Formats: sequence, C-alpha cells, structure tokens
Amino acid sequence: MSGSPGKVDTSRTGGVENPPVIILIEPQLGDNIGKAARAMLNCGLVDLRLVRPRDGWPNERATANASGADIVIDNTRVFEREEDALADLNRIYVTTARTRDAVKPVFTPRGLAPEMRANIGKGEKIGVMFGPERTGVRNEHIAMADAVVTVPLNPGFTSLNLAQAVLLIGYEWWQAGVDVPDYQMMMNDSFPATHDEVERMFVHLEHELDESGFFRVEEKRPAMERNIRNIFTRIGLTHQEVQTIRGMVSAMRGAKHKPKPKS
Repeated sequence: MSGSPGKVDTSRTGGVENPPVIILIEPQLGDNIGKAARAMLNCGLVDLRLVRPRDGWPNERATANASGADIVIDNTRVFEREEDALADLNRIYVTTARTRDAVKPVFTPRGLAPEMRANIGKGEKIGVMFGPERTGVRNEHIAMADAVVTVPLNPGFTSLNLAQAVLLIGYEWWQAGVDVPDYQMMMNDSFPATHDEVERMFVHLEHELDESGFFRVEEKRPAMERNIRNIFTRIGLTHQEVQTIRGMVSAMRGAKHKPKPKS
C-alpha cells in the first residue's frame, strides 16, 4: 500500500468530513485515473484508492489529466488486494451495468445519493467500487458489496468510460447536499424593476405608439395593448432594462422630429 489519507479539507468537500471513498479496480491508463480524479473533486470527493493499477503509481499522465485535482492525486492510495482497499469501510457499493446472478439491492445514482448521506450521517464510512475499464466488475467484486449501483441508460448502449461513471455517482452525491434552485435569473449588478417603473414605461411606450399612428383600429387597441404588456411582463425586466427601453423610445421620437439635413 502507498500514500496516506491525510486530513480531509472540508472546504473542498462541501463541508462533509467523511465523503464517500472511490475505489478503482485494476485501472489501466493513467489518463483515465486522472480524469476520474478531476470528476471526483468536481463533486467534493477526495479519497481515491487504486487496486493493482496496470501502469503503476505515481503516474505522470494521471497528474496531467487531473487538471489541478492535486488533493485527490496526492492522497491516492494503492493496494494489491481488494480486501485491503475495503477493510476500513462500513458499507460498499459496486457499479455495474450488467445483470448478475447475485441477489442484491440495486440503486440508481440518484437513489444512492441520499442513502449514502444518511449512512455517513450515522458515522459510517462508505465506498463506491468501479471495475476495470475493459471488463467491468467481476462476480467476486459484487459478492464483496452491500448493494449494486446501475445507471439507467439506453438499453442498447450502456457503455461509459471510467471518468463518466465516477462523475455520474459523484454528481448525484453532490446535488443531494446542496440547495440550488433548478432555475434562477442571473441579475449581475442590476435588480428587478418595480411595478411602478414598468407601468410608467408602458404609459410612455403606448403614448409614443399612439402618436405614431400604431393603433390604427380603435376596437383592436385594448387587445394590442395587452399583447405589448404581456411581451414585457413575461421576461421580468430589470431596473436598467426599463431605463434602456425608455431611452430607446425617447431617441426614436427625437429622430422622427429631427430636421432632415439639407442636401
């Protein structure tokens, strides 16, 4: 075994002192290990364990492909036996896309995330095991696990590379612990316009449209005014946008009344 776990920097893990461990069984290319490490740190995972990496460890290609996820690479531990890599874990999940003979609970990554957080909240140490890139996990690996994780993908093509698989598990883990709205408006330095500001803009715009002869058919005017208002209320104008629209309307009126240059 090489490497040491070190103390977890909770500023890199979303405040979790004991995030899930990622175990890669017989990973082949250092590039794939590095990309998996990058995916891990994206999701606040920092404990990476390798079992019999084909090209040895440390690996320059892994460091290069980690793209700055040095905390993962530097603390990576290498084991010769799966049993040693899993020894200190209370609960182990194994990822596979194949149907096996063993009777095991099966989670999706989304279903697994709250399960892992609940068990970690009880003080348990959790690990997620990934098999070799070419063959995936073997039956003996599934026998070591408490449950199986399967990603619901296109039944006709379920193949994932190592980093993709790690990212799918890690992403759901991270999302289960953050409170981010599914939709929000990016306001930058502006703020929403008040109802009064928007109303004054409508009055200004409608006045200029009236002066220009836009409302030619009087009986259609109420519906046209509603349509105009719906256009602007639907997009949620900011204070600055209201000021800009009013400036545009004023500029067009000024241009209309500006004397034409003499030829």
